[in-house]
Amino acid sequence: MRKNKTIIRKSLRQDEDRGAEFSNCEKYRYRLWRVWDESKPMLVVIGLNPSTATEEKDDPTVRRCIGYARDHGKGGLSMLNIFAFRATNPADMKSQKDPVGPRNNEAIISETRRAIETGGEALCAWGGHGAHMGRSSAVRKILDGMPNIKCLGFTKSGEPVHPLYQRKDAKFISL
Repeated sequence: MRKNKTIIRKSLRQDEDRGAEFSNCEKYRYRLWRVWDESKPMLVVIGLNPSTATEEKDDPTVRRCIGYARDHGKGGLSMLNIFAFRATNPADMKSQKDPVGPRNNEAIISETRRAIETGGEALCAWGGHGAHMGRSSAVRKILDGMPNIKCLGFTKSGEPVHPLYQRKDAKFISL
C-alpha cells in the first residue's frame, strides 16, 4: 500500500466540474478545483491553508478566487495552499507539528506547471502568516523560474496579500 495515499472526491454539476484532493486522514487538503470552461486556461491560487471548502461547498476565499478567475477570462480555478492542514483559524494551523502536509509540495509543483503550460497563471495569495516555518520562502523557491506567477499586492512584511482583503477588481501584478 502506498504511503501518503490521497482521496479524490468529485461533484459533477451540470455546468461545472468540482473536486478536491485530501489526505487519507482528511486533515490535509492538497487541491480543490472548479472548472466551468475546459477550453480556457486555469487560474491557480496559492493561499495560506484550506478552510471549510470541499468538492461540494465553497468558502468565502474560494468564492472570491472564482470571481478573479472569471474576471480574468479563465476557465477554472485550482486552489492550492502553502500549508495543507485544514483549519479556519491560522493559529490552529500554526499549532500543528506538520501543517505543510506530506504531499503538498508535489501538488503545488504539478498543478502550477500544468496551468502555466496551458496558458494559465498562478496567483500567490497567502498573506502575512505565510512566513510561518519559513514556508513562504520555500514556496517562492519552488516557483522560482516559472512564468506568470502573480499576486494582488504585498503586505508590509513583503508577503503576497490575501484575496479576501482586496478589491474585487484588483489587478494581478508580478510576484
